[in-house]
Amino acid sequence: MAASFLQVRCKFLLLTLAVSILSVSCISSQPYPSGQELPQPTTAPVVRPPKVGQEWVYEIRNVFNQEVVDVVTERVIAVGQQVRIQRSGVKAGPLPDEIQEPWGLVLQDPRWSPPQKFQNPLPLWPEKLTVGWSAFYQTRYEVLGYPDSSYYWGLSVTAVQWERIKVPAGVFTTLKYHNEAPYFQSSDVFRMASMREEDVWLAPEIGRWAIRRGFGRYLLAGTLWQNAYWEDYLEWRLVSWK
Repeated sequence: MAASFLQVRCKFLLLTLAVSILSVSCISSQPYPSGQELPQPTTAPVVRPPKVGQEWVYEIRNVFNQEVVDVVTERVIAVGQQVRIQRSGVKAGPLPDEIQEPWGLVLQDPRWSPPQKFQNPLPLWPEKLTVGWSAFYQTRYEVLGYPDSSYYWGLSVTAVQWERIKVPAGVFTTLKYHNEAPYFQSSDVFRMASMREEDVWLAPEIGRWAIRRGFGRYLLAGTLWQNAYWEDYLEWRLVSWK
């Protein structure tokens, strides 16, 4: 009896292990957005100007395993010298506001952790909506709530191509552009080096992006880039807008 029980127990453990391995192997990453490439418009589209009440809702997924991290609503609540966009998540609750000064130039950017307040506002999208346009910007930023210290920030922006892209909110004509922040200074004193990259699909007709997908990596003392640590790797997809 004892031997029989042991055999059954071993078979159960092996089956459990096999199921676990199968489950892990079935986890797939969020596919990279694929759209239809379009020619450069003869007349570059104009980005929709802001108006109180405009709203965008995004589903945010973990790129590594497609898990839905949150659903975030962004709503314009003030327009003037500054444009203020109020943000909240279904899971996270109230989130820091985005502040533009003026429209199209971000002064307070809450998308990375920790949120940043720049000394000089930076473009949220290419200054010219033309394929091949690029620029590099340098400024310093403060971490929200800690105004006594500032850190170097450099940002490269490159317009890649026009694409027709499909998301839950519909089909949009977008300008895909690439942002890169190489070797910025982190507020975390233990980081030896940091970098961030993202691809953005701007839909001018809605005044916002249809997709935003980005990640960050960093080094601690004694690590190399091939073993760099990951920040979040997230993809935002537009669910609805008005």
